[in-house]
Amino acid sequence: MEQQIRIGTRPAAGTSTAHPLDPLTADEMTVARDHLVAEGRLGDTVRVAYLSLKEPDKASLRDGAPTPARRARAVLLDTATGETTDAVIDVTNGVTLSATTVEAGVGQAPVLLEEFDAIESILAADDGWRTALSARGLEPHQVRVAPLSAGIFDYEGEEGRRILRGLAFVQHEPGDYAWGHPIDQLVAFVDMIERRVVRIIDDGPSEDPLTNGNFESPELTGPVRTDLKPLHITQPEGPSFSLDGNVLRWQKWDLHVGFDAREGLVLSRIGIEDGGRRRSIIDRASIAEMVVPYGDPAPYRSWQNYFDTGEYLVGRDANSLELGCDCLGEITYLSPVVADDFGNPREIPQAICIHEEDFGLLWKHTDEWANHRSTRRQRRLVVSFFTTVGNYDYGFYWYFYLDGTIQFEAKATGIVFTARYPGEGYPYASQIAPGLAAPYHQHIFCARLDMAVDGDRNAVHELDLKRMPQGEGNPHGNAFSRSRHVLATEAEARRKADGSVGRVWDVVNTEKTNRVGEPVAYTLIPEALPTLAAADGSSISKRAAFATEHLWVTQFAEDERFPAGDYVNQSVGTPGLPEYIRADRSIDGENVVLWHSFGLTHFPRVEDWPIMPVDYTGFTLKPNGFFDQNPALDVPPSTPAHAECPTGSSSCHC
Repeated sequence: MEQQIRIGTRPAAGTSTAHPLDPLTADEMTVARDHLVAEGRLGDTVRVAYLSLKEPDKASLRDGAPTPARRARAVLLDTATGETTDAVIDVTNGVTLSATTVEAGVGQAPVLLEEFDAIESILAADDGWRTALSARGLEPHQVRVAPLSAGIFDYEGEEGRRILRGLAFVQHEPGDYAWGHPIDQLVAFVDMIERRVVRIIDDGPSEDPLTNGNFESPELTGPVRTDLKPLHITQPEGPSFSLDGNVLRWQKWDLHVGFDAREGLVLSRIGIEDGGRRRSIIDRASIAEMVVPYGDPAPYRSWQNYFDTGEYLVGRDANSLELGCDCLGEITYLSPVVADDFGNPREIPQAICIHEEDFGLLWKHTDEWANHRSTRRQRRLVVSFFTTVGNYDYGFYWYFYLDGTIQFEAKATGIVFTARYPGEGYPYASQIAPGLAAPYHQHIFCARLDMAVDGDRNAVHELDLKRMPQGEGNPHGNAFSRSRHVLATEAEARRKADGSVGRVWDVVNTEKTNRVGEPVAYTLIPEALPTLAAADGSSISKRAAFATEHLWVTQFAEDERFPAGDYVNQSVGTPGLPEYIRADRSIDGENVVLWHSFGLTHFPRVEDWPIMPVDYTGFTLKPNGFFDQNPALDVPPSTPAHAECPTGSSSCHC
């Protein structure tokens, strides 16, 4: 059977079956845009930096509450003045609910798509830039410039400006991957409102590498392998899940699949059926921010740090996925709609992939006493999307398992950011090809998990392995135990993972217990990899404060959605999580939100060039006393495929 594509659909907004959390439709985006034009807020020089659903307040989503009006949130940038406006529009009734001018210094609107192209034309018209290129024997048309977010540093004259920084690469022909040809010792700072260069750092020509980065060229691949046999994944009876609009149901799980131009996938109302009743686990889950800070202090790169969510909008940059390449098997796709710079709706065909995967063994036992053997296979539901931000490509994968486990996995691939290798022993970069360097850097994500473990009354307990001294009560020294510490307030809940004691965090319901009298819980299991490596007090440590801890816990508040604040681009670092926890609210027996930071610290390898094999990072949420027994006992045995039953066997199953 050939691989199958199923295109998910959902009812139009305003019908009885539309869900309040469904993403904005193309029609709704057009209504919001036209309303902004009619009010004079969206004129010739104004661009739409962000336009997505303004989600209903949590109270309006409860059973029995009236259907809330559909709202859109728009962040507008006047490219003539630099003024940013944050507006909320009631799309159902055609009313502007609020429109606030963002104060100078708070931060900038996200990077516009048109700014990606504009930076090259601005530089090409600048005498200083042309002179710098001429000294290297280059013309502007030979050079590609990466439009890089600027951060906040102590460069004179930048305060209050909308700045992008540009690092350059030589492109010999249109299909050439320029990352193998970095132009070193040169960087330009560009004011995107005045559309002019405000600073160039140029330490003169250097012996820049000219490394072939065309990773699909025969020169690099050699003869393509011919001994990979076909691998077919088929479900002759179709998938085991159903999709009703954006509500997804699979093997006792149900959840709402949303999409946001900034966050990408947003999964809401996650629950599971247990003994005939639905039990909630998470109200809303998303990857609310990610930052990529670089560790090279050279003046051309010391400012490099990118918030791919808050500055570049990973959802807006989502890929259209291809069957057999990005997704394998019986696939259902959703095609979300995002806004372009003018507020026009743009569909991203097949951006969200939903499918099932076999995942090896679920459980197995051979019992000689009972003369019996049993095996069950694990399966998981996958909800994913992929995005490209400049040189890197990221996959965001949410997994749901038959045993009640939830897992998130980020997949990082693409092309490492390159520079000239300064010489042997350089301590801040790897030499990945002769003369070609890739600076050390990190990819740190922050998951926002609005927990609802069997209800809203939750608390977070920190559990550590506890080693016991040998002596009285432990004569052979073999004993060990576990400590449990209740995180009572927000300030107390700034925590780091600790692999040496197997630290995990239980999210418990403070009002409900299981059959053995213990609180029902889900456990957050971290990877315990490094947090932000930058120095305390540095610009990036202030702006990406969320990445300095593995865990933050806050009491739920409607307007606290992003760990680095609403306006990350050129933000000085507030508001965000340090501001959210300033009141030090109680988190014991409250509606709590977990902010979990995790990710990769990348010391690039030679094998990461010219294209990086996928690297993985993530976390797991596992039921811990949530169920009264193994919840997957009712999974049926498998019928072995592509095999013959043993001679004399009356049945052939696991």
